[in-house]
Amino acid sequence: MDDKQAPAGDDSISALTADFLQTARALFSAGNVQDTLTKVAELAVATIEGCAFAGVFLVAEDRVTTAVHTNPAIDEVDAIQIRIGEGPCLDAIASGVTFYAEELAADSRWPRFGPVATEGGIRSVLALPLLAADSSLGALNLYAYYPRAFGVIDRARGLILASLAALALSTAQSHSDDERRAANLRAAVATREIIGQAIGILMERERIPADQAFDVLRRASQHLKLKLREVAQTLVDTGESPDTGPTAPERPPPNN
Repeated sequence: MDDKQAPAGDDSISALTADFLQTARALFSAGNVQDTLTKVAELAVATIEGCAFAGVFLVAEDRVTTAVHTNPAIDEVDAIQIRIGEGPCLDAIASGVTFYAEELAADSRWPRFGPVATEGGIRSVLALPLLAADSSLGALNLYAYYPRAFGVIDRARGLILASLAALALSTAQSHSDDERRAANLRAAVATREIIGQAIGILMERERIPADQAFDVLRRASQHLKLKLREVAQTLVDTGESPDTGPTAPERPPPNN
């Protein structure tokens, strides 16, 4: 008995599954936030047939910026959207759903953005939101020179890429935050150690208690307009007592 021929749709599903695995490996091995975003844009152009250019909008402190792109021409298109406050990429961020502009020149949803983008040679846009657990991180924006450039398979690949990109970006941002916190903690510990050393030097040299030694550093910091750590570091490095400024004159004893 001959083997049954697999339906044609199975090939598409297998291809999408392979794309999913390859994309996941590429994105999660990218590293930091900027490398992850760059890889997202590069994969969009490489794996989605209709895509000529790709870029990523990011939301930070209620501002939308172009975090990465594959062609400088995208800067102008993105800047137009942001300046006039209209476009599929902004709508994707605001609503959390995908927007597909098949023919920008005739799309009534963006009457100001569409004609300007078309003049710049962009005819189709596929804007896919990058969704985290409780917010929108931004949008993956795919641009094409031709109308109706993104078919069903292209849109499916775009959705897969955007979903994985959001996960990879969240992971990279979390890792970056952890590294920043660790760096801040190391800096705080180092600062405490330097100030402690400087206090120890002053206590030994001036025969004063710790609180008075710290006050010397504090007054020097205010007088020199330097951070307390910088004053302490100079004392530790050079051994020179910090300049605390003019000393207030002592009050004469009261007359009896």
